[in-house]
Amino acid sequence: MKIAIVTETFLPSTDGIVTRLTACIRWLLQAGHDVRIIAPDLGVYEFEGAEVKGVPASTLPFYRSKQFALPNPVVRKYLKEYEPDVVHVVNPAILGFSGVRAAKKLEYPLVASYHTNVAQYLDYYRLSLFKGLIWWYFRKLHNEADLNLCTSNTVQQELIERKFYNVHVWQRGVDTEMFHPKNYDSSIREKLTDGQPERKLLLYVGRLAAEKEIEKLKHVLDTSDEFTLAIVGDGPHRGALEKHFEGTKTVFTGYMHGDQLAKAFASADVFVFPSTTETLGLVILEAMASGLPLVAAKSGPTCEQIEDGRTGLLYDPYKEGDFTETIRCFEDETLRKRLAINAREDIKTLGWSGAARQLLTLYEETAGINEESQKTQQLT
Repeated sequence: MKIAIVTETFLPSTDGIVTRLTACIRWLLQAGHDVRIIAPDLGVYEFEGAEVKGVPASTLPFYRSKQFALPNPVVRKYLKEYEPDVVHVVNPAILGFSGVRAAKKLEYPLVASYHTNVAQYLDYYRLSLFKGLIWWYFRKLHNEADLNLCTSNTVQQELIERKFYNVHVWQRGVDTEMFHPKNYDSSIREKLTDGQPERKLLLYVGRLAAEKEIEKLKHVLDTSDEFTLAIVGDGPHRGALEKHFEGTKTVFTGYMHGDQLAKAFASADVFVFPSTTETLGLVILEAMASGLPLVAAKSGPTCEQIEDGRTGLLYDPYKEGDFTETIRCFEDETLRKRLAINAREDIKTLGWSGAARQLLTLYEETAGINEESQKTQQLT
């Protein structure tokens, strides 16, 4: 197949969307398919043999730590030159608007995938008034697609209730070879604990933004001498967080990638996930693959991935003090080790091939390739 992927975010950016995309693109290329990527121009023009066509990008006033590409007619030009069998617009919002419009005008089969709960984020920026408008906009974009994807059953149900059409769950995946308990590194642990490796190390990995509710982690540091905290990642909220955690046993590392990130996961004791706005939370799977037990806010996506009391502990985000009380359960080392073993055991064979193979099948169905093949077989 010739597959065009139009995405709001791609390398060198690092987030769950980019991780999922690169893993599935790699599988598609290895299976002999042709992939063209259209993304914000951040200086990457090739990915493992697939051409990356850049669209001019710049920072936006409300999000200075990341560059975005605005709607641009060059997207239609790129698609027309490539003549794909199917177009996949990933997280259509800004650049994705051009991808959706161009695919429809050129009459290419169109898949769209939903990865970010932007409407829910507005509650954290005093913009709740615009939630209805945001839902209308995303519904309008996604309903131009022949098929829509999302990353959890919870989100699928919400999108269906909000009148999104033909919504399928894109299977989860994680690189269980890269993320593994064997990556423990004493020097990384020394760095993440700021020279106190004997303390239990709590780890947060992700974008630093208000909707992640990272501030909640401070209370456990104030009430127990057992723990240190490492915050891995960057984002628009970093300055406020550094001020909030001032005077506590907290280390901010900025972004970590590849082997360094895998070592950070494997060298910690407990992974913490306070957000309730995620559509999946890929870092949960990366933590589990690394043999880390989890403490996560109870939400639809976390309940789908974490078995409370077996692979991690879920707390009530609306019950005051429940997070700290739950974290302190890990003062019991026996409990921590038991949950760590179960977490790794649950997903040690997951990988990315299932998610990529499912994606290819959905591309073929959307493009009518399976139907054409069946008709050809019947005629012969």
